Amino acid sequence: MGVSHAPLVQMRGHDYRKPVATMRDYLLAMQSAVCIAPQPAARPQKVLAALGPQMLALARELADGAHPYNVTPEHTAHAREILGPGKWLCPEQKVLLETDPAKARHLAREQLKIYLTLENYCNNWRRLGFSDDDLSNGGSDRFIDAIVAWGDEKAIRARIQQHWDAGADQVCIKPINPAGGESPDEKLLELLAPSKN
Repeated sequence: MGVSHAPLVQMRGHDYRKPVATMRDYLLAMQSAVCIAPQPAARPQKVLAALGPQMLALARELADGAHPYNVTPEHTAHAREILGPGKWLCPEQKVLLETDPAKARHLAREQLKIYLTLENYCNNWRRLGFSDDDLSNGGSDRFIDAIVAWGDEKAIRARIQQHWDAGADQVCIKPINPAGGESPDEKLLELLAPSKN
């Protein structure tokens, strides 16, 4: 669950309020709601789209974990510190099977273009040490290389492992298609899939 972003919420005709307070109110209302439908076999799990320290702390307090998006392994380590043990941490990692730096960075910039216009992501990247210069003109090479794992299979697997080593319970990959466009790279999905042994 997440609070989305001001431009997207306003586009739908709603008011965008303080994210942490809004999510807290929503979670508390869910807790106190009376359910008259048949009960599920297991308690539904709640995972928050959390980036900043306050939303991560809320995930620790009132949810089962967090799903940070557009983050680095360093963010994963920090998120694990805030969440503590026993809470799910499922960061997203964009991956691109492309070894040519110019092509890889071009495709990565295309994928990140919309996110660079959203203040919640930009604020999180600033907390991670990226400057406004890093976030302008499509993103610096340093920024692009930190957010998108590109290269050969070995390089991509190494980045995913960094998230595991930093405390992730699950790493959610978004495979960028080297041909461009929005469809995922199914070849890369198959390549990175766990073995069926």
